[in-house]
Amino acid sequence: MKKNLPVLVTTALVVGLTVSPFQKAVASDAGESTTPDHGSHAKNVIFLIPDGFSTGYADSYRHFKQEGLPVWEEKDMLRGMVATHSADSKITDSAAAGTALATGTKTNNGMLGISPEGEDLETIVDLAGQAGKKNGLVATSTINHATPAAFAASVEGRSDYEEIANQFINHESIDLLLGGGREQYLPPEEGGIREDGANLITEAEEQGFTYLETKRDLLHEEAKDDAKYLGLFADDELMPSFGINTIEPSLGQMTSFAIDHLSQADEGFFLMVEGSQIDWAGHDNDAAYAMKDTEAFEEAVALSMDFAEKDGETLIVMVGDHDTGGLSIQPDDDYNPANLHNVKATGEQMMQKVDHSFSNLEEVVTENTSMSFTEDELTTIKESDDPKLALNTIVSEKAGMAWTSTDHTAIDVPIYAYGPHAEAFNGNIDNTDVFKGIKEALIN
Repeated sequence: MKKNLPVLVTTALVVGLTVSPFQKAVASDAGESTTPDHGSHAKNVIFLIPDGFSTGYADSYRHFKQEGLPVWEEKDMLRGMVATHSADSKITDSAAAGTALATGTKTNNGMLGISPEGEDLETIVDLAGQAGKKNGLVATSTINHATPAAFAASVEGRSDYEEIANQFINHESIDLLLGGGREQYLPPEEGGIREDGANLITEAEEQGFTYLETKRDLLHEEAKDDAKYLGLFADDELMPSFGINTIEPSLGQMTSFAIDHLSQADEGFFLMVEGSQIDWAGHDNDAAYAMKDTEAFEEAVALSMDFAEKDGETLIVMVGDHDTGGLSIQPDDDYNPANLHNVKATGEQMMQKVDHSFSNLEEVVTENTSMSFTEDELTTIKESDDPKLALNTIVSEKAGMAWTSTDHTAIDVPIYAYGPHAEAFNGNIDNTDVFKGIKEALIN
């Protein structure tokens, strides 16, 4: 029987509050806040973006984790809430949201690094480069996807991936690019999809980039201060974070390499790290996918925090670009996010294994979720116009989680910060204020 889950408001913050009641309780139990006062200037900034992440994800992940708190709660990093609307819509897309975070200017949905009037915008990467700092972008999507692209490209349409790749390779302030999207850098005769026939990997190498193609390449490369790196570890996006991947690096491994490389810069660095696929899980209403990729993202946050605590001059900022899916949570002993730990695949991957007659449906979903399904639930999946969504809905219900949308929403998102100038992100702020806070800390 399906469990009816009401839509819940999971977190409420008002201007002047820097943490939620839950966070205050955690802080009081654990002692004083762990966020030290380093002053207002940051030599380095690590900007962590869990795409699509909001309070519903944060609350769900706390229950999913079971042992210990997520690092952003353990370190008492919660600062406030961020409004995400774009220039032309109450509900933003990743291009407009990324542009606001990267440039401090709101633009129309679909536009990257360009104002609504068509003017190119200066990004935090541009400013950091002008200040002599190194810059890196890391993502689990194609590296040319909307959020990373907003930091180093200016195009009218977010799907102009070939031009974004051109601008990345020729950007004078980019020192490191790690993610997926190899096919967008190669011509068709070499396994790519570029209509202009260019081989941008060769062009990048001619411009001083060291090219990395596999997990082994990354793990065996000794990051050099005077090098630039282009790491493209998949033809398209990287694989979802279900178990060990022997071919592609994890988000944590890419983040660790990026920090090792960029931190050799005497003048400091700016690094953007995106957990891209949390958003895709939200679009699919796939609770297990959302939690597993949040877990992979937390590893990147923990590595960043380890560096910042030792370094003492690094500002950490973590904020989603928008909410995806309108996730809410009502866990109990039987239905809670911890039930998702044994899920081995996304809903989409499971349905790809099911034959057209659904004869092996129960076998596939039981084997890949370690959950039992009633005949009514199996029938619901079989008779649905969207079997994948029906499966994901049922698995979410078994985890005490429910969704209100398969798209972005207008929900404000929580912002977390640690280190120099962290107080700039307190209270209710706009996504353009995130850029302003980072700029004040890094370029002052």
